[in-house]
Amino acid sequence: MGSSPFDAYITADSEITDLLSREWHRQTSTLQLIASENFTSPAVMAATGSILTNKYAEGYPGRRYYGGNQIVDEIEDLARRRLTALFGADHANVQPHSGANANVAVYQALLEPGDTVLAMRLDQGGHLTHGSPASMTSKIWRFVSYGVTPRSDDPSIIGEIIDVDNLRALAHAERPKLIVAGATSYSRQISPEIFREIADEVGALLMFDAAHPAGLIAGGSHPNPVPYADAVTFTTHKTLRGPRGGAILCREEHAKKIDSAVFPGQQGGPLEHSIAGKAVAFKEASSPAFGDYTDRVVANARVFAAALGQQGFRIVSGGTDNHQVIVDLREFDAELTGKVAQEVLDVAGITTNRNQIPDDPRSPFITSGLRLGTPAQTTAGMGASEFQTIAELMSRALRGRADESALASVRDEVAEICGAFNPYATFTTH
Repeated sequence: MGSSPFDAYITADSEITDLLSREWHRQTSTLQLIASENFTSPAVMAATGSILTNKYAEGYPGRRYYGGNQIVDEIEDLARRRLTALFGADHANVQPHSGANANVAVYQALLEPGDTVLAMRLDQGGHLTHGSPASMTSKIWRFVSYGVTPRSDDPSIIGEIIDVDNLRALAHAERPKLIVAGATSYSRQISPEIFREIADEVGALLMFDAAHPAGLIAGGSHPNPVPYADAVTFTTHKTLRGPRGGAILCREEHAKKIDSAVFPGQQGGPLEHSIAGKAVAFKEASSPAFGDYTDRVVANARVFAAALGQQGFRIVSGGTDNHQVIVDLREFDAELTGKVAQEVLDVAGITTNRNQIPDDPRSPFITSGLRLGTPAQTTAGMGASEFQTIAELMSRALRGRADESALASVRDEVAEICGAFNPYATFTTH
């Protein structure tokens, strides 16, 4: 398999050491095309695995419930300063353990139980915390869902994009306390100006869930929602290329309520080792090189979408403006489900995730689509020609899914490509 940084750790737990080495090999020898994943820098990993994991720090800088937090306070303050500067925000909370925690904290801070929230439908691109029946959010607040326009067969019309007319009509009819912009499976830019305009028309607050495009926003490749939204939530581990975790940006008038909702409202002691990793990522994202990176992420996604289209896949909404490519498999093969495609591609060394497409007749566990992303392999240095090749390899693997030798051949080619683009052999942050 070759060596990895984990080989340097001689521990009594040989089983975990072996599993870490195997995962290192998996990540660096197969293609990572999950839109919500990335390769963090060695500096982020070092901070996340640091001595800070030992420290308990309930509360906020200057207001802790434990002693010995002088240095931890400096680290968390540094993370907050870097984050507010990066996005131009009034206030930042860097303690949420995830994007879901961040979303629920904003709801808790700005809403009363039973208040109406207007958010995107799960089966058309929304997140579980946007009011899915499977989420606690739907049990506390009343969610009304907006969706996307119908698919268009007219090449001059882009279908499957947020239906602004429907959004406005629902807002006026339902008079929500909060409107949520943002999605988990949506390949077009989301205009914060339009959402702010509609929110103002009905006297609603606006939350922008930027879990997916946060890094693109930081790099200047997506409009910044901070000037328009009352609160912006996001994860730090997708396009922002930081450690796993979440964060919240908000207007000063909401700062106290949102901080109280995170702690003590939801969470206990913050993960200060993760917060240190976030601080490192925020600094990396402030460099000019990061903006170049996010531009390449978007450019690669557009090339990838076009190449997949040439292989017979239908691309939802006809293309992409961000890091995601949503693939409808039915025109490629009417019998092929997202679940089967994901499993076949795993065998071929191509990591993806099944995903529902708008008006999907199949269940969320089976699906008719795949959600693909370019952030990780762009970090590894891949460009247009590699993504064109990946599209062809995916097509070959899925067409030959019953042929073990065909899948083995694709996996060998994948390993060769990955060998030339090891993210930790080429990673630079400045």
